[in-house]
Amino acid sequence: MWLSWKLLLYLSLTGCLSDYSEAVPGLPTSYAAILRIKSGSSSLASFNSKNRPRLSSPSLGSVSSPGWRGTTQHYHSPTNLYHFSETFKHDESVDYGPVFVQEPDDIIFPTDSEEKKVSLNCQARGNPTPTYRWLRNGTEIDIESDYRFSLIEGSLIISNPSEMKDSGQYQCLTTNMFGSILSREAVLQFAYLGNFSGRTRSAVSVREGQGVVLMCSPPLHSPEIIYSWVFNEFPSFVAEDSRRFISQETGNLYISKVQTSDVGSYICLVKNTVTNARVLSPPTPLTLRNDGVMGEYEPKIEVHFPYIVTAARGTTVKMECFALGNPVPTISWRKVNGHNPSKARLRKSQAVLEIPNVQLEDSGMYECKAENSRGRNVFRGQLQVYTYPHWVEKLNDTQLDSGDQLRWECKATGKPRPTYRWLKNGVPLWPQSRIEMINGVLMIHSANVSDAGMYQCLAENKYGTIYASAELKILASAPTFPLNQMRKTIIVTKGQEVVIECKPEASPKPTITWKKGDKVLRENKRIIFLPHGSLRILNASKSDEGRYLCQGVNVFGSAEIIASLSVKEPTRIELTPKKVELTVGESIVLSCKALHDSTMDVTFYWTLNGQPIDFEKEGGHFESIKAQASSADLMIRNILLMHAGRYGCRVQTAADTVSDETELLVRVPDLISGDMESAMAVELNPWVEYEFRVVATNKIGTGDPSAPSRVIRTNEAVPKTPPANVSGRSGRRHELVIAWEPVSEEFQSGEGFGYIVAFRPNGTRGWKEKMVTSSDASKFIYRDESVPPLTPFEVKVGVYNNKGDGPFSPIVVICSAEGEPTAAPIDVKATSLSVSEILVAWKHIKESLGRPQGFEVGYWKDMQQEEAAEKVKTEGNESSILLTGLEGNTLYHLTVRAYNAAGYGPPSTAVHAATKKSPPSQAPGNIMWIQDGSHVSLGWEPVRPLANESDVMGYKVLFRQEGQSNSQVIETQKTSAVVLLPDVGVYIIEVCAVSEGGDGTASPQIRVPSFSGGKVTSAQSTLHVLSTSSSSVTLLLALIVPSTSW
Repeated sequence: MWLSWKLLLYLSLTGCLSDYSEAVPGLPTSYAAILRIKSGSSSLASFNSKNRPRLSSPSLGSVSSPGWRGTTQHYHSPTNLYHFSETFKHDESVDYGPVFVQEPDDIIFPTDSEEKKVSLNCQARGNPTPTYRWLRNGTEIDIESDYRFSLIEGSLIISNPSEMKDSGQYQCLTTNMFGSILSREAVLQFAYLGNFSGRTRSAVSVREGQGVVLMCSPPLHSPEIIYSWVFNEFPSFVAEDSRRFISQETGNLYISKVQTSDVGSYICLVKNTVTNARVLSPPTPLTLRNDGVMGEYEPKIEVHFPYIVTAARGTTVKMECFALGNPVPTISWRKVNGHNPSKARLRKSQAVLEIPNVQLEDSGMYECKAENSRGRNVFRGQLQVYTYPHWVEKLNDTQLDSGDQLRWECKATGKPRPTYRWLKNGVPLWPQSRIEMINGVLMIHSANVSDAGMYQCLAENKYGTIYASAELKILASAPTFPLNQMRKTIIVTKGQEVVIECKPEASPKPTITWKKGDKVLRENKRIIFLPHGSLRILNASKSDEGRYLCQGVNVFGSAEIIASLSVKEPTRIELTPKKVELTVGESIVLSCKALHDSTMDVTFYWTLNGQPIDFEKEGGHFESIKAQASSADLMIRNILLMHAGRYGCRVQTAADTVSDETELLVRVPDLISGDMESAMAVELNPWVEYEFRVVATNKIGTGDPSAPSRVIRTNEAVPKTPPANVSGRSGRRHELVIAWEPVSEEFQSGEGFGYIVAFRPNGTRGWKEKMVTSSDASKFIYRDESVPPLTPFEVKVGVYNNKGDGPFSPIVVICSAEGEPTAAPIDVKATSLSVSEILVAWKHIKESLGRPQGFEVGYWKDMQQEEAAEKVKTEGNESSILLTGLEGNTLYHLTVRAYNAAGYGPPSTAVHAATKKSPPSQAPGNIMWIQDGSHVSLGWEPVRPLANESDVMGYKVLFRQEGQSNSQVIETQKTSAVVLLPDVGVYIIEVCAVSEGGDGTASPQIRVPSFSGGKVTSAQSTLHVLSTSSSSVTLLLALIVPSTSW
C-alpha cells in the first residue's frame, strides 16, 4: 500500500498525473495531486468502530479523549426503599422496563467513502421486548416517509448519507409497557479534506542566519489533520531538529536560523486522520538575500501554547514552544512553583512538552524558555485540567407501596461541577405538587400507580452529559432474596471488618431478624445492624465464626438466607535483607517468607518499582525460586545499574493480601591502580556525609566489595551557591514580592543556613536587608504603605550559614505590585448575530494602576442564576468577543469584568440579548431549471418558515464543479436565478433559504453538464422539474425560455 501511494505522489510531483490534469484544466500538476491511502476493507464497520472524541480541547494540538462514556450506571437504592434485583432482568419470566445493552456512538463518515450506509447502533433488553424510535437534534425521525432510513432491530441505517441532511446529534428512544428511556447523544460527523488554493505562492527571501516562518495555510477539513513538509522533491521530507520545527497546531514550518542548505522549494503536505486523504500545497521557494549575513540576535518565541490550555483528565497534553534566533536557541521547560510532572516527556528537540495521563495535580503555570548567547525569552501559560461528569452513587430500580415516599439522589463529580435534569419515559420531568427536584434529588410524595415508569437522571457540565436509568414499580410482595445473596461462605482474618449482606426484595419493607446458630443476635459495640438489613461485625475474632441466618418478614410472608463465617489468623510477611548495596556484576537472593493460616493457600508476586517482574523477558537476570509452600526467593544474577530500585513481595490468600519492600542500590566502583593502598576523594561538597567501599577487579572479574567505611562528614564552609531565578510575583498593592529557587541541602555547606534578601528603590544607594532563616523558603514579601504601585526595585538574594555570608545572586529589577483592576467596563453592548452567536463589545476606562491583562465575559440564560454563568476570557486590549455555540431563540444576560495577575475587577452592569430563531427547516421545493448552453435558469417554490423559525430574507444558489469542495454563491431575493457555468464539466447546484438565523436546509442536489459556452444545436431546450415528492418530470419545449427570469 505504501509503495502505491509513494508512486502516486512521485507522479504528481513530476507532472505525469494526466487524468487529474484533464479533470482540472489549467491547474499545475506539480501541486494538484490528491493522495489517499484506502483502507484494505471497504466495510463500513471500519468507520463505525472509530469513536470520535465527542469533546476536544480547543487549545491543544493533540489531546486523546478518555473512554469515559461507558454503559449506563445505576444509583444504589435509598435506605428506606427495597428494590428488585438487576439479576431478575436476565430472567425471561420476569417483566421489566427497557435497559440499554448498546447505545449509539459518535461516527465520523468520510464524504467520499465507497460505503453508502451509516449504522447507528442501539440495542436494549426488556420484557416485553422493547420497540425503538430515533431522534435527530431532538426531533423524531419519520422513518416511513424517507426511503433512506431503515430500522434493523434497534439500529438506524442511513443510506446515501448527506452532510447537509444527516449531520447532527442522534438519540435512540426505546419503549415497552413499563416506559421509555432515552440514549446518550451520538454525533454523526462527516470527514473530508479540501484542496489547497491553486494560487502560486510568492518566494520568501531572507538573509543567511535569519529566522523564517513558512506558512502552510491548510484547506478546509474535518476532523483533525497531520502536517509534514517536503523539501524540493519527494521523498525528501523536512527533518525536525533543534533548528527546524513543524507545528501541529498551525501547520507552519519554523527555521530558527537559515543556512545555505535550506535554499529550495517547500511543499506543505496535510493528511486527514480519518480518511488518510493527503493533499499538497503549492511550492513556496526559499531564497537568500545578497545584502549580507544576519548578525546574532536574542531568541524570539514564534510559536507557543495558548495562555490557557484546557485538557480532560486522563488525556495526553502536548504544548509547543519554538523560537527563532542566532545562535540557534535551546528550549527548556519548567512548572512554575513546582516540579515538572515525572511522567512528562520532551519531544522534537525539546520544542514539545508532552504530559501523558494528565491529572488535576498537573494543573498550574508552565514556562517555556528560549535561550542563546545573546539573551533569552520566556512564555508562560496556564494548564487547566477538567473532568467529565462521573457517577459517585448509583441509582437503582425501586418498588414502593402505594402512598410511600420516593427519594432518589443523583450525585456525580466533575469539573466544572455538574448540574442535574430528570426524564420520565424519555421526556423532561418538571416539579409538581407532589414532585420535588433539588440539586439532583428527586422526591415523590404519596406515590401512586401513575408515578410508575422509567426515570433517568442526567448529570452534565460544559464538557459532557451522562445518563443513569431506573425503573419505578408500585408493587406489593412477600420478601425474596436474589440468587447472589443465597448460601455463601465468607472468609476473613482476625481484626477485619465483616459485612454479611441481607437485602430482601419486598414491599412493604420487611422486618429483619438475625440469628447466629439458634440464638437471636443483639446489637452491641461490635455487632451493628445496617439500615438496609445487612450485618456488620467490627474487629472480627474466632468467637464470631459460625452459621448466620437473616430472616425478612412482612404482611405477605417471610424469607431467609444463611451465611457461614470463617475467621483466620492474619498473614504476616518477612522480606530479607531490608536494604542492600551491590556493585555491578554481583548477585543476590531476596527471601520472602509468609506466616499464614495453615488451612489457606498462598500465592507470591514479585515487583520492581511497583511493576510486576516479567521473568521471561529479563534476559535471565531474574529467577523465582519456591522451595517451600510458605516462602519464595528471588534470585538476581549479574546485577546491572538498571536493576537498582524498590523490590516488593506481595503475598495473597483467600482472606487477605500483604506486601513488603526492600531497597537495592547498585554502584559502579572508581578504578585505581592495583598496587595502591589508599586514595583521596576530592571535590566533595562541604558538610555532607559520605561512606566508602573498595572493590578489587582484574581481567578475570570483580571480587566482593569491602565492608562500608564509617560515615564521614566533610567540614563546614561558607556557602558558595546563591539562589537561582530571582524574580517578582503578583501581590497586593504596596507589596514587593520577591521569589527564588531554594538552594538544595547538598549545597548549603553547613548548619544555620538561610537567605539575605537585599533590595532598594531603583536609583538609590543604600540596600535594605532582611534575613530569612528558613532554608526551604522561596519567597519574601515586603509591605510598605508608602511605596507606590509599580515602583521599580533592584533586588538580590544572598546566602549564609554559621561559617559566614556567601555570594548574592545577580541584581534584577522587580516592580512593586499594582493590584487588581478597580473600574468596571462601560458601554457594554450585546448584539445577536445568528441562532447561536452574540457579539459582545465594551469600552474600558484607562487606569494608571490595576491595568487589565484581559477581560472575562460571563453569560447565562434567563431562567438561570448568575452563579451558573459560563465564562470566556480575552487577552490583551481586546474590546469585543464573539460568543458561539449558544441556544437558539434564547434570552441571555451578560457581564464583563477586567482581570490581571492580582485578581478580578468589578463586573459591568448586566446587558441582555436574545439569539435569533433557528433558520428554516424546509428546503426550497419543486425546483425547475432550463439549460441553454452554459446558462442555467432556475425557479423554485418559496420557503414558508414555521412559527419558531426565522423569516426568509432571500435565497442562496450554491454551485460547484463535481469533485471540488468550494462552492460559488449567488444571492437573490427572488425565487429564481440564472447561473453561468464557466468551464466544461458536471456541476452540482443547490438552493437554500437565507434568514437572520442563518442558512436553511439546502434543496436536493441538481447535476447539470456544462459545455463551456456551447449552444444547443437544435431549437429546443429542456425543462426539468425536481419535486419534493422525489418524482421528476421532463418536458420537451419547442421554444427556448429566456434566461433572465421566469
